[in-house]
Amino acid sequence: MTNMTLAVPEDLKSMMDKHKEVKWSEVARVALWEHARRLELMDRLVAKSKLTEKDAIEIGRKIKEGVAKRHGW
Repeated sequence: MTNMTLAVPEDLKSMMDKHKEVKWSEVARVALWEHARRLELMDRLVAKSKLTEKDAIEIGRKIKEGVAKRHGW
């Protein structure tokens, strides 16, 4: 297994230090696996897509306009 060093903000480190019973390396490992699995799923979904980046941006713009209209913005 490969080792990894992470930098965390001081306030997060203080919170982590209050909970010495937690295996923080395991928490990080699980979070990294979950994120990597979501990325793999997204890769599989978009691999079959015929949408271009331009198409996706246009769809996003239309969704934002619809949400803004619905909420009276």
